[in-house]
Amino acid sequence: MPAITRNRLALAVTASLAASLFSPAVLAQEPTAAQVRSEATTLDRIQVTGSRVRGRTAEDTAAPVDVIGKEELNATGAMELGQILQMLEPSFNFSRTFVSDGTDILRPATLRALGPDQVLVLVNGKRRHQQALVNVQQTIGRGSAGTDINSIPVSAIERVEVLRDGAAAQYGSDAISGVINIILKEQTDHTDISVEGSQYYAGDGEMLHGSVNTGFKVGGDGFINLSAEARNRNETNRAGPDSLRVDPPRVTQRLGDADAKDYYLWFNSGLPLAGGELYLFGGASKREGDSSGFFRSAGDNRTVPDLYPNGFLPNILTTVEDASIAVGFKQPINERWDWDISVVTARNKFGFEEGNSVNVSWWYEPINPANPAGPIFAASPTRADTGELQSDQTTFNLDFSGYVDGIGGTPLYLATGLEWRQDDYKIRPGDPVSYTYGRNNDRNVVIVGQTGDIAQPGMQGFPGFSPTEAVDDGRDSWAVYLDAETNLSEKFLLGAAVRFEDYSDFGNTTTGKLSARFDATEAFAVRGTLSTGFRAPGVQQLFYSQRSTNLNSDGVLTDTLTARQDSDVTRAFGIEPLQEETSTSGTLGFVYTPNDRLSVTLDVFQIDIDDRIIFSSNIAPESVGTDGNACTPTNSNCPIQAILAPIGVGQVLFFTNAIDTRTTGVDLTVNHNTTFQGGSTLNLTALVHFNETEVRSRRSQSPILSPTQLFDDTQVTLLEEGQPGAHHVFQGIWEDGPWQVTGRANYYGSVSGEGFTPGVKQTWDGKWLFDAQVRYAINDSMAVTVGGNNIFDQYPDKWDPVTGAPFPQLGFKYGWETMPFGMNGGSYYVRFDYRF
Repeated sequence: MPAITRNRLALAVTASLAASLFSPAVLAQEPTAAQVRSEATTLDRIQVTGSRVRGRTAEDTAAPVDVIGKEELNATGAMELGQILQMLEPSFNFSRTFVSDGTDILRPATLRALGPDQVLVLVNGKRRHQQALVNVQQTIGRGSAGTDINSIPVSAIERVEVLRDGAAAQYGSDAISGVINIILKEQTDHTDISVEGSQYYAGDGEMLHGSVNTGFKVGGDGFINLSAEARNRNETNRAGPDSLRVDPPRVTQRLGDADAKDYYLWFNSGLPLAGGELYLFGGASKREGDSSGFFRSAGDNRTVPDLYPNGFLPNILTTVEDASIAVGFKQPINERWDWDISVVTARNKFGFEEGNSVNVSWWYEPINPANPAGPIFAASPTRADTGELQSDQTTFNLDFSGYVDGIGGTPLYLATGLEWRQDDYKIRPGDPVSYTYGRNNDRNVVIVGQTGDIAQPGMQGFPGFSPTEAVDDGRDSWAVYLDAETNLSEKFLLGAAVRFEDYSDFGNTTTGKLSARFDATEAFAVRGTLSTGFRAPGVQQLFYSQRSTNLNSDGVLTDTLTARQDSDVTRAFGIEPLQEETSTSGTLGFVYTPNDRLSVTLDVFQIDIDDRIIFSSNIAPESVGTDGNACTPTNSNCPIQAILAPIGVGQVLFFTNAIDTRTTGVDLTVNHNTTFQGGSTLNLTALVHFNETEVRSRRSQSPILSPTQLFDDTQVTLLEEGQPGAHHVFQGIWEDGPWQVTGRANYYGSVSGEGFTPGVKQTWDGKWLFDAQVRYAINDSMAVTVGGNNIFDQYPDKWDPVTGAPFPQLGFKYGWETMPFGMNGGSYYVRFDYRF
């Protein structure tokens, strides 16, 4: 069917549904008390993710939903939402990385072992924008730009709902692995002030955190809730001595958490208006990071002995600014139907600055280009602005939800609506010194460094974005959806959803979902879903490009180009423009609740993704041409060299649709609550998660590159084994009067990587981490908490000094690309809470 015909059909369907909502026949039909709960006649702010039926709870949905309340969020001792979710939600992974440019401060968050951009994040049920940063280093989420989940302060959060199910047909692109819905606080009764300090056993990573949350009533039933947070976290460093580049050996690297300063201001509000509610929520955050690149040794051509006689460690300074605001109005149409109209606009900016560095080509540039051996400028700034990334998103939604009489008078719950979205992406160039080769950026001028080799352009560490990479572009899309749910009998729930989306750049797609639940008894139910999904290429993947300096497979610093998709470079390789990913997924499980004290759920899942967008392997020039002779500048039988030599880089990477994957897994949750005779309570939780990802096929559109060159075994290992195949959480909370004691154990399964030792897989075994906290309520207003995380000071396995060489000898003691819990060891904290 032609796209324009499908567009008209989708609009016609929506128009006819909207008309039916207001028809006299519908308005005249009134449900009986037995047909619908009383709360269905009011606007219910509490709506569990995965179902648009008012009053539906997590216990009676057809798909698995985890609800994490503010009490649980506050009982971890952690202050970042990403780290908290990793401690409480086994299907969530928040990999900790380092020496990874911007990823040091903005970590990738994943769900069910998929990518950061394959999980949809909502705030109060509205789509959350994605980050501007692209993860281009050898880390989890390589080549993706997910959602900056740490841009939301924990003090503003009432609860977090995690839908562990494919939901693209319900919520749109990105919801392949599931949905995380963050619900903001609405309370107006008190003000909460919290101060916390912490430190690692090793004596570093000191953190001081303060937050305040307060609320006010407005106009009787209206409210406004405000949250402010500030946090100062010092760096950690677990680097070992460098025995290869310096003599005598000493620590040359910074390997651990970056130094960070974070500031947040958020609000949530609602005001009764014309029988409905005008709502407004959003906030702003600013986070400043201080991390480092790779050490440049004294004899390296990338350094200047006059400035750094002992070598130097480039300093990468980052600033993440995030702001969003949502405004909307929702109102009952009648006792059966509601409508909701909203606009959300947001911006994420990621700025880079390089310090303790040098542009070697500026320093050694000859004053007279005609005399390369003559006097040089011998001058270069040691600090420079290296550019900025910016992502903007505006989303408009018009939604209707309610019910009509179905078969036998049973309510048929319906939801339908329209969505329009504009996504834009910008790259602002840095200072000229940050990216140029010499002051005039003229490659014809011979500039040699201290070793006699050609001097490298740009600032060392993170070379700046140049006008060549600068971009200001975007796309728009629109969607229409229909969601239906009904009880075919007292025990059998059936749901279906369909969604049509049209994008201005690559066309349109239609997805669907079926869900069912059978309550065999009051205690036992079987549930399952089947769905198709998709993910549109992110604007970051469409428009990003960059030059940087990375380690190649031999451990040598190499100038690297991330080529923009559909550019001259990718076209020279024969790579086609990006298309959407498509998926098919399903879950099947049961719910067992024999009494009010015990609940058990078990769900198995499978997610197949076709045409998955990947970030290619590092494509380096050939050493031997197709004619069997060594590759030289005059050998025309070296096609990769012919493409890369004119642009002066040693390797290239790019985005392309190249692989099909399958992810399978199982989730088990057990909750048991006990109330003792003296009034104390004990809540026990066991959460067990297993997953396995398989790259089922690799393809290459390029006549030059084979599938294994385009996406080599190194990247397959990262995708299949980079995230833990097992993550379990066991938690107990005992409460008695003013006392609360929490104990928690997290098991992170083994991970593997070979990104820095191609052909040799490094495996880091699974580890148990234990946390404990004791909280004492001094009175109704004050409480003190003392606790520790990773109290037995567990570290990852060390890198094998033989098979991991040369990295252990360079100071990399532990893993690098795939650390789920980091390598900081144990920590302790003290927290003071005051309420008035």
